[in-house]
Amino acid sequence: MTSFVVEPVTRVLSGRVEVPGDKSIGHRSLLFGGLCAGEVEVSGLSGGQDNTRTRVAMEAMGVRVVDRGPGRVTISGVGVDGLRAARGAIDCGNSGTSMRLLCGLLGGQRFDSRLFGDESLTRRPMRRVTEPLRSMGAVIDGVSRADRPGEVYPPLVVRGARGPLAGIDVELAVASAQVKSAILLAGLYADGPVRVREPGPSRDHTERMLAELGAPIATAGEGSVTLDPVGWDRRLSAAAIQVPGDPSSAAFLVAAALVAGASGFALARVCLNPTRTGFLDAVDEMGAGVRRALAATGPGEPIGDLVIDAPAGGAALRATSVGGSLVVRAIDELPVLSVLAARADGTTTIADAGELRVKESDRLATTCAMLRAFGVEVEELADGLVIHGQPGGRLRAAHIDSHGDHRIAMSATIAALVADGPSRIEDTDNVATSYPGFARALNQLAGGQVVSEVG
Repeated sequence: MTSFVVEPVTRVLSGRVEVPGDKSIGHRSLLFGGLCAGEVEVSGLSGGQDNTRTRVAMEAMGVRVVDRGPGRVTISGVGVDGLRAARGAIDCGNSGTSMRLLCGLLGGQRFDSRLFGDESLTRRPMRRVTEPLRSMGAVIDGVSRADRPGEVYPPLVVRGARGPLAGIDVELAVASAQVKSAILLAGLYADGPVRVREPGPSRDHTERMLAELGAPIATAGEGSVTLDPVGWDRRLSAAAIQVPGDPSSAAFLVAAALVAGASGFALARVCLNPTRTGFLDAVDEMGAGVRRALAATGPGEPIGDLVIDAPAGGAALRATSVGGSLVVRAIDELPVLSVLAARADGTTTIADAGELRVKESDRLATTCAMLRAFGVEVEELADGLVIHGQPGGRLRAAHIDSHGDHRIAMSATIAALVADGPSRIEDTDNVATSYPGFARALNQLAGGQVVSEVG
């Protein structure tokens, strides 16, 4: 098990770097690339463990994936109906996205499959995805627990379908790109239209990519999408996919620049999909002044650079309130947003974030514990946090347990940059699930060794 030892930063951050490819788009490029009719060239893959789980799963079902260089692969698609049964169980590791999206894909196959994961993933509830899939006719069995009657946990067994799945018109109680995407994947094997309605917009990478590949999909305003396979030739057209930089990974470097100061600082080729810019919108409200320079598009996605100039000692941030649809668009970035709130003038409230309790850790509890260790005054709510900012000065050096959660580990690293001495963050192997090279990128921007990895 590795740890980070983090020294306080002594200069403003400077330089231009690229963050790893977006995990969400990476998962979908591997899944849909495998279902295409022909070869698909994918570039910009992150190389993180989560995307690797999806790649290995598709390879186990007969899809050939060949490495062509860092972040580049060629996928030999087998077509929508060309997958075959894996010889053994499919290991999703720590990737909830892999497991949930594979549930949708496997629900319409004619063979049985078993999905399992590590200890953390085994604790994550799956009913919200298995329930709508079951209503389409998919047969999915999981593990029940006495303390959560009616809930479903991994390992999951997905039974082969005896015929086409049924169309569905479902309204989700909570906006969720993973659940929506699982239903749309199952919809490729349905005999009628599949419509998903959400209380607000969630990530729309699945809709964008399916449209690019020629699937019969249409959106109807925010929070509603329909896939209608009736009369479709069941063919996804092979096309090159360029995966842009991950805005969730970029958020940590943006936060570093805002707490430490920045000059000539830029993050290149970041995905600027509006469903993913909740963190940037929140820091705009805090007065951060992060400039977005739109440059190109890729798999239907807007792509651009993020540019920051902030004085030594960090940007002058003001407190804000985060809730509702903004939480949906910033759900993965809320722990590091909390670090910025700890440096802001005033009291920041985060609400409607109960979803964080069922991530790799209970992220409300672990974020609260992390901030308190750095000397920040914070209150934990049932669905959020109240953070009393401490602008200026230094945080208290801390010893942090990440609880196996990569976003807690990286958020603590950012806070440690402005501590009054060296800090140690335990259990940082998990950072490789989303951001391989995170410590290296910070050291590059800081112009020296501020983050050291120790065994």
